[in-house]
Amino acid sequence: MLSELLAILAPIMISVGAGFIWGKTGTEFPSDFISRIVMNIGTPCLIISVMAKVDVQPAVMGQVALATAIVMTAMGLFGWALLRWMKLEIGTYLPPLIFPNNGNMGLPLCLFAYGQTGLALALGSFMVMMVATFTVGLLLVTTSEGGIFKRMEAIAKQPVIYAMIIAVILLVTHTELPRWISNTLDLLGGIAIPLMTIALGVSLATLKIHFWKRSLLFSFLRVGGGLLFGFVVCELMGLTGVSRNIVLLQSAMPIAVFNYLLALRYDRHPEEVAAMVLVSTLVAFIGLPFLLVAIL
Repeated sequence: MLSELLAILAPIMISVGAGFIWGKTGTEFPSDFISRIVMNIGTPCLIISVMAKVDVQPAVMGQVALATAIVMTAMGLFGWALLRWMKLEIGTYLPPLIFPNNGNMGLPLCLFAYGQTGLALALGSFMVMMVATFTVGLLLVTTSEGGIFKRMEAIAKQPVIYAMIIAVILLVTHTELPRWISNTLDLLGGIAIPLMTIALGVSLATLKIHFWKRSLLFSFLRVGGGLLFGFVVCELMGLTGVSRNIVLLQSAMPIAVFNYLLALRYDRHPEEVAAMVLVSTLVAFIGLPFLLVAIL
């Protein structure tokens, strides 16, 4: 079991650690450029590449996506009620509770734990989070800036949306891509996960921890609450096997770095959100071995 855990966690921790060391040395890291490469080229190619090859029933993919959406909705309702009781700003503290890091951290974890099938299902979960981030997330952190049409325009500009549509068509029709296209997608898609994990490490190296008590509280709520809601939803939907475990893993991910970027962009106490991102990631790394032992 120990060797199995190392095979899953070591690649992620080493690559995140490499990014963390890079960030601490002060060497330039073009985060904006890297994120654009990952989101506009690497991730879309990865989605199509994996979906074109993996043998996953569309219904199973739909179940994982639906379960993820329900978990995020439950976390949102719970977080909203809690924040109202604590008299804290909804726009600052609710997005970190809703949006987990099921991209930078969740995708490689599911890949190493369950192979290409796990990665394919995790991509379905990731897409739900992406759409929710660019709709609900922007709605929460902004006031009247841009309106609904501006948010819809932001979604329409995301290549991952179109990649997912293509991937679903390929999955449903069982269409086999020409070899030259498949090889090209494999090559370009292969950059996504390594760059994601390294960029996560760099981001963690540059974030500062303030407000320890509140950061710990929200970190445990995000990781523990997400896992609890994930378990309940899986039980209610009757999910089993790999699909169930993917939902549990993705639901238990820490606060996404993107929450910090939104807080920074719209002046929603970015220092405090940064601390929550860092602390929740540490909490997740500590808890993941126990979760993996329970579900593997």
